[in-house]
Amino acid sequence: MGTDHGTELKTLRPEEFDRWWDHLIRAFGGGTTSTEERELDRSLTEFDRSLAVWDGDTLVGTSGAFSFRMTVPGGAVVPTAGVTMVSVAATHRRRGVLTSMMRRLLEDARAKGEPLAALFASEPAIYGRFGYGAATLQLDAEIDTGRVTLALPAGTDEVRVRYAPPADVLAECEAVYAALVPRRPGMLARQPGWERAALVDPESEREGASALQCVVAERDGGVTGYARFRTKMGWGPSGHDGTVTVEDLAALDPATEAALWRFLFGIDLMTTLKVRGRPVDDAWQHLVSDIRRCLPQLRDAGYVRLVDVGAALSARTYLTPVDVVFEVEDAFCPWNAGRWRLTGDAKGASCERTADAADLALTVRELGAAYLGGVSLLSLAAAGRVRELRPGALTEASVGFGSAVAPWLPHGF
Repeated sequence: MGTDHGTELKTLRPEEFDRWWDHLIRAFGGGTTSTEERELDRSLTEFDRSLAVWDGDTLVGTSGAFSFRMTVPGGAVVPTAGVTMVSVAATHRRRGVLTSMMRRLLEDARAKGEPLAALFASEPAIYGRFGYGAATLQLDAEIDTGRVTLALPAGTDEVRVRYAPPADVLAECEAVYAALVPRRPGMLARQPGWERAALVDPESEREGASALQCVVAERDGGVTGYARFRTKMGWGPSGHDGTVTVEDLAALDPATEAALWRFLFGIDLMTTLKVRGRPVDDAWQHLVSDIRRCLPQLRDAGYVRLVDVGAALSARTYLTPVDVVFEVEDAFCPWNAGRWRLTGDAKGASCERTADAADLALTVRELGAAYLGGVSLLSLAAAGRVRELRPGALTEASVGFGSAVAPWLPHGF
């Protein structure tokens, strides 16, 4: 497949993987990667969904997609293209390389019957023009555990926390994660092989911290949660000044979650707890004695794009009844453009083409941002990105599109 500027887009062949990978690493700063990382990514790469753009014999662009399933409001787990590995050579900017890859990936997702696409953006300014909206936020924090205490819920003392080698309890941890997937929009049902990604632990990426450590929480005879973390020893004028960095934490009930946080707060010689990439409604915020000393920060995380407007809006449920006609603009995927009538409630929904007058006008990017329930249509309208054409329609749709829990994409891809 040719592009507009003389390059050629092809499906990646297995024998081209190392060259493809090396191009990607150079585009992301040229750092070193371990053999373990390379081989894991090779094993996870879906070659029929991975693209290489060539200028003669020179590789100038990479991209691909993973076949994921994402939880949407209501608990359904919907086929989703996880767009990934996107890079363009610095020598070939503004020559249509990225556009050709983005179009092909979305066309392929449509052909596979995937109503959604999702990605993490290395540069947020890039992907809006391809219809992706910032749909989830993540919470980071740096907690002064010497001054911040925890108020623990009933049952916390019934939970046993024990150390375990991460690989030895991988199956138990994955069972906890799988049980949580239907509870929160944005979570990904892991495909076989993806469980190994959490255990990749090259020394070159530890920044002086320990190897990955793990504890599991047990209650009533079973594993009900886990935490993966690193420690880094430090010393200052007043003594020990170590840091714990949380890589992953999951729990099936409040007591288990509190027990895991209590353990992380109490590791000897550590005075700072770094929390990265957590859901914005994470429970620890309501356990701590002083939220200011936790230095919470929000940043953009997952971006969502509706590949098929009708199928995507039909797949989720709505907090309150909605009956609204959207006028959707989608220049990049013209099959989505036009008017769609959405009717639905907490039990189910349908979204079909219509000739009825529009109630709200917006682009597919705004639908992607609002789709998981973490961004309100009212806030987008306040920014001039949604236009209300029927009085009352905006509030109706905005409330209906909400989610009882904050959406969260728990890990990159």
